Formats: sequence, structure tokens, C-alpha cells
Amino acid sequence: MAESKTVHSPIVTYASMLSLLSFCPPFVILLWYTMVHADGSISQTWLYLREHGLQGFVDMWPKPTFTACKIIFCYGAFEAALQLLLPGKRVEGPISPTGNRPVYKANGMQAYFVTLITYLGLWWFGIFNPAIVYDHLGEIYSTLIVGSFIFCIFLYIKGHVAPSSSDSGSCGNFIIDFYWGMELYPRIGKNFDIKVFTNCRFGMMSWAVLALTYCIKQYEMYGKVADSMLVNTILMVVYVTKFFWWEAGYWNTMDIAHDRAGFYICWGCLVWVPSVYTSPGMYLVNHPVHLGIQLSLYILVAGILCIYINYDCDRQRQEFRRTNGKGLVWGKPPSKIQASYTTTSGESKTSLLLTSGWWGLSRHFHYVPEILAAFFWTVPALFNHFLPYFYVIFLTILLVDRAKRDDDRCRSKYGKYWKTYCDKVPYRIVPGIY
Repeated sequence: MAESKTVHSPIVTYASMLSLLSFCPPFVILLWYTMVHADGSISQTWLYLREHGLQGFVDMWPKPTFTACKIIFCYGAFEAALQLLLPGKRVEGPISPTGNRPVYKANGMQAYFVTLITYLGLWWFGIFNPAIVYDHLGEIYSTLIVGSFIFCIFLYIKGHVAPSSSDSGSCGNFIIDFYWGMELYPRIGKNFDIKVFTNCRFGMMSWAVLALTYCIKQYEMYGKVADSMLVNTILMVVYVTKFFWWEAGYWNTMDIAHDRAGFYICWGCLVWVPSVYTSPGMYLVNHPVHLGIQLSLYILVAGILCIYINYDCDRQRQEFRRTNGKGLVWGKPPSKIQASYTTTSGESKTSLLLTSGWWGLSRHFHYVPEILAAFFWTVPALFNHFLPYFYVIFLTILLVDRAKRDDDRCRSKYGKYWKTYCDKVPYRIVPGIY
């Protein structure tokens, strides 16, 4: 096994890794309990815990159940089968630090439509009621918390005894190896990519599935769906649809190409994404808000515009790479920098850095419309409670950290060329501010 040190976040320290390992699972349960059983009120949950102490927290934590296990297993097995069996175009990922180039089968859009049509079809024909998922949501999260920890332990052991490629290795510390991961591209056999499954087919797919679930549950509770829930659901489904339309581009991002498969990525996608990312819709189930047609349309149009700009940023960079810098950007020849670098195996490579279009505004401008889109699908909940906005705040912190980590990685990779790039594009995220 080739040893290569794990890339560590410059912001998350060793102590904060331990705190995240211990904090994240209880927070998921507290989030669910507050949204579903405490009227979305943090103070109400806090008063309950203050009155009942540790026993109160134990009592609120739902136990994993056979029903939850069946739902998770059927969903996971269905998505794994679609990932393996549906046809798709052969796509090559970026060259890894050790010179490997992973190969994928791009069938995410097919899997996405098959999943949603199947899910809605089961409901329409009375075979399975998605409201059952909401009714057992706490048990499902509790089961995912435990099961995903076990899965991350499996990834840690696999990275030691049976790595899938030379892009693996230990830094010598169990906690860091478990948190950041041992392998960059872990696979089961030759064709089943684990990170594509955890990040895309389980995590992102569950986002759309749960958005529809919340909508259906509200319909069953009230006999109609509030315009606030419709706006929230439409924007989240449009965003996830955009993701799967662009899935092959996602395989070039930091999540896949640079972050290893450990607790940070895999547990996060298996547990954090289904719970935290969908939380505004979870809140709206029991808190239908009437926005009116005009306000609903304003929010909907603004949200879709942000999602489109986010997509166009990624499309622009992907097209730039596909044409090797020869295509037009906003109707003009692109401004670019040719940067050379050396892989860990000593091989010399070159990359083109785009410095015009969206990518001339800031080095990570695409994060701006992504954060704004999250705000627009949350704002239908209005401002009676803080908790629905946790995802927007979390996403902002996550993307600021990711932008800094990406800058640090590129600075180390490209050296003087990155300095030239930063001179041309001086702002990291928000043009003129940061």
C-alpha cells in the first residue's frame, strides 16, 4: 500500500475533530425532536432538557427499529442496484495526486428519475405511503447514526487491509484516519464506487426523496399543501435535479477528488445530509405558512435564478476544461493561466486556470448563489424560529472553510502560478468583500 498523508483541514483541529465526532449524532436527534415535537422552538427543547436532565435526553432519543432498518435497507439496496445496473456514459475523473485517473459510469440522472417516479408511483397506487417515512423519521436517523458509524469503521479497516488504489494511506493517528479517511477512491469490486454511492446516490438522492415525503405528509395532515411548502419543495427538488444533471462535474470537486472517504464525508452524506439539509421542509410539515401567490412567485423565481447561476458557474468551468480553454466565455476568448505542477510520483502535469466569466469575479463565486438558494428555500418558514435557518448558517461556514482549504491545496500544488492567479482574481468568495 502506498503511504500518502491525509490532507487535513487548516481550520478543523484535532480537538475539534473529537468534538464533531461526539456532537454531530446528538445534534441530529435534537434537531429532529425540536422540529417534530417541540414546535421548532430551541427554548422549548432546552426547558425540557433542563427539567429532565440526562434522562430526558435518553428518553427523547428514538431507538433503532426493524421498520427503520427495512426502510433504509430497501432504499439503499435500490439505489445501489440502480448505480450498478443502469446504463451510463463512461466518464474519467481528474488525475489523482499519485497519478491515477478514476473512471465512472454517469447514470445519476437516470437513477434520479427512476427513484422519484418509483417513489411517487408507490404512493399513487397505494403500495407504500411515504408518510410512514416521516412517522418513523427519528428511528430512521437513529438507525443511520449507528449504521453509518459501523460503515465508517469498515472503510477504515478496508483502507488498511484492502485499499482500492495507491491513493490511500495512514497518517499514523487513528482518530484522524477515521475522521478524514484512508482511501481517496474506495471501491467494492471494480465498478461500485463507495463515495459516489454515499455522496450522490444515498445522500443527495435522499434530499429529494425527503422533500417529497414532507410535502405528502403535510397533504395527509391538512388535506392540502401550503404554498410555503410548495416553494420549499420545488426549490429543493430543482436544486437536486441540477446536481444530478451535473453529477459528472461533481466528480471533479473537492468532495470526490481530494477529500478521502471517512467520517467527515461518508457519515456526513449518510446522516447529516438527510437530516440537516432537509430540515427547513421538516419544520414546515407542522407549520404551514400562507405566503400568497405574489410572494411565493418572488421567492420561487429568485431561488431558481440562484440555482441557475450556481449551475452556470460549474458549466462554464466544465466547458472550459472540455475545450482545453478554447471555447468562448461570455462570448469572448477566456482569460487563463497555464499552470504546471508535479504529482507525488514525480510526473509533470499542466492545468489551465480560468480567470474570466464567473470565475473572474472571485475564486469561488459559485458559493454565493448556492448560499442564497438555500436561504430562498428556507425563507418560506418566515422568522418565528431560528432553527430552520441552521442549514443556511452551516452551509456558509462549510463553504468558507472549503474555499480556504481549496486555496491552500492549490497554493501548495501550483506554487507561483497560484500567486499569479490570485493577483488576477483577488477575492475568494464575495467580489469586492472577501
